[in-house]
Order: sequence, then C-alpha cells, then structure tokens
Amino acid sequence: MTAPASGRYHAEYAWLPDRPEPDADVLVEVTTDGRFGTITPGVPVPPPDARRLPGLTLPGLANAHSHAFHRALRGRSHGNRGDFWAWRTGMYAVADRLDPERYLALARAAYAEMALAGITCVGEFHYLHHTPDGTPYADPNVMSTALVEAAAQAGIRLTLLDTCYLTATVDGKPLTGPQLRFGDGDAARWAERAAAFTPAGPHARLGAAIHSVRAVPADQLAEVAGWAADRAAPLHLHLSEQPAENEACLAYHGKSPTALLAEAGVLGPATTAVHATHLTGPDVRALGRSGTGACVCPTTERDLADGVGPVRELADEGSPISLGSDSHAVVDLFEEARALELDLRLATLARGHFTPAELLPAATATGHAALGWPDAGRLTPGGRADLVTVRLDSARTAGTPPVGIFFAAGAADVTDVLVDGRPVVRDGRHETLDVPAELAAAITAVTR
Repeated sequence: MTAPASGRYHAEYAWLPDRPEPDADVLVEVTTDGRFGTITPGVPVPPPDARRLPGLTLPGLANAHSHAFHRALRGRSHGNRGDFWAWRTGMYAVADRLDPERYLALARAAYAEMALAGITCVGEFHYLHHTPDGTPYADPNVMSTALVEAAAQAGIRLTLLDTCYLTATVDGKPLTGPQLRFGDGDAARWAERAAAFTPAGPHARLGAAIHSVRAVPADQLAEVAGWAADRAAPLHLHLSEQPAENEACLAYHGKSPTALLAEAGVLGPATTAVHATHLTGPDVRALGRSGTGACVCPTTERDLADGVGPVRELADEGSPISLGSDSHAVVDLFEEARALELDLRLATLARGHFTPAELLPAATATGHAALGWPDAGRLTPGGRADLVTVRLDSARTAGTPPVGIFFAAGAADVTDVLVDGRPVVRDGRHETLDVPAELAAAITAVTR
C-alpha cells in the first residue's frame, strides 16, 4: 500500500456524524498521515487546490463479514433449484482447490471488487489454514499471509479473524474430507498457531473467531474467547444461522447457542455475532444487554434461504448492528443496508424499521468498530481519512435526495474511494488493478 496523500476535497454533499441528512458544499482536508483535518460544511466556492467530488460523499464502508473464497461461487450454485446442500458442495470443491498462490489471487480480486463498491475495510473470517488433507504448511500461517497481502494489493484494510474450527457437529463428530484443512485439533493448538502470526503492514490487524457452536466444543469456547480478550482483539462467531443449529444445540446441551456462549463468557462488547437469525426472546436480550454486536448479511441470508432475523429487536436491546457480504453473492453495502429495512418489511408486513440515519452507521462506523478500527467510519477531524463518493446523477440515483442514497444507489454508483488518505478508486476505476480481469482469471483457476 502506498503512502497517504494529503490534500483538500470539496464534496457537493457529505454525510457528517450525527446528522439526520447530508450537508452541502463540504470542504474536507486530509493530512499527510492519512487523517482528516478540518471538515467545514457550507463552503459554496471550492478553493482552487481542492478536488471537486460531485455527488454524495460518505465515510468508508465496512464489510464486517467476508469469506473471500466464496466469491468464486457466484452464479454457480443454483442447479437443481439451488438448495443449501448444492451450495455447500460447491463451496467445499472450491476450498479443496485453493493453495496460497491461488488464494492470494482470488482474495486480491475479491477485495478489489469491494474497493470499487466503496468498502475500505473488511473482516475476513478465515479458516482455510492447512493443506487439503489437513497437514500444516511449512509456514502454518501462509494462507493468512496471502490474505494480508491480498488486501494490501487491493488497497483496503483487513482484520484477519483467525477462526477456530475443530469439529463437524455439535456432538463432536470429527472433521472429514474438505473440512480437514480447517482444523487445528484443539483450541490450544489453534491458539498457538494464531499467536505465531503477526500481520505485515499497518493496514492489517489480527482478531479471532469461533466458527460456531457446532465447530468448537463447549469446553473450549472460553479458551478462544480468552485468547481474544488477552489481546484486546475483536472476536466474531456465526450464531443461529439456521434452525438446525439451534435444534442440535438444544438436543445436545439443553440450551440455545446464545445461552451456551453466554455461559462460556463469550458474549460482550468486543464480540460480534454474525447472522443471529433464529433467536428466541431471551437470546435477543442476552446479546443486547451484554453489548454483543450483530453483523447481518442480508444478501447471503437471502441467497441461502436462511431467513430474516430480529434485527430491530437486537438494536433496541443494545446490540450494535453492522453489515457483511459474507458469501459475496452480492458485493454492495448499499443493498445490504437497505435490506435491513426492506427484508423486515416482508417479514413483518410493516414499514419504518430503520431510518436512513440509522443505516449510515450500520454500513460504516459500527462495522469498523466491530473489526477493531474505532477511529474509522466517520467524517470527523482526526479520524482515518476514508472517503466514498456516490453519483447522484446515474439512472438509479437521478432525482433522489442525498438522504435517500441507501434506498437508491448501488455499488456501480461509487466514483471515488480514499483509504487512509490514499486514492484507491478514481472515476469508477481501481487505481492499480483491472478488477474484472483479475476476478475472471482467479475464479477460472479454482473452478475449471
């Protein structure tokens, strides 16, 4: 990643923190260390040295949940009506073909697509640790290194959520077949391997993940949580994505996955539950009252027929809401954001669940904080200078007031992106990569 570039930008509109809608004619200064300097709304005439940004400028978008290799599955899992098991078979086939070189290429292309969509930071839920037969590489963290380098080449920040994945079922059946490469044996060996990895470069940080209650035995949950707490690192986990997970947990442990995690000391403000779709009332209260975040991935939950979760109730109970593209069936945080509202309209037959001003932090500041970057995602002096400019004159956005952007725009409307003060996307094109060509080549390499 190149050094930050200082400068001044004059946004036609910009959405400043805690404002119900965007301000007009905002002058933004970027310092040489990649931070925001002064931010001044109501400057009608741009200074001669300021770059004009027509449209609406937002803070950088945060993708809080990603499986980079799933990008190769887009459009490939719908044969025989595309049930979940057809999707999973395809996912395992791609996983089986990945090596460090191919993973670097695929992740670089996936992250560059995210940059084009205005995403300036991604949380990679990473469990492809070993060779296909489960044997560690000579460097046990070479796949982690590939992901960190992929993000650097794509120009975005990364939180590598090193994932503990030990068993195939809640009752402890061992990993087999393609899952073998996910496992470290037990939580102690997972912790030893994860602790040996230090991401190279200031663009990357290390966090932890519990894959799910079916993948980490109950007596080892606390060890993973303790590892993250000792390092003040974010901890993420899949939670209640499908009813079958809840039923298996209840049958084996006599309690819901949320209750099991609470008992193990996993919940809390540094923890983010991904999906959180099939929750009971007590589950919602346990998550909210502990300050546990919820990362919702509506386009993936839609694609996999997982369902619509109680997102409004979670927010009301105190869970910060963030967004992820998960399987990358779609890479578009505008679509993820409006789906918070629109999917609930379908599920409840009522409108008015989330205001535009609530969708903004879900797509920006809350996601960055969940990934360990609390100084990003807000247009405020001293914050990380991430800027995303969206057209207001496309066929999708023309005539839309700036406040309505999350209900109108798509990833294709992003024109300019700065990450830590560095231009990564200009006039709708990535500064260094031919993203469609990169995607085509990387996907062909793992699907042919």
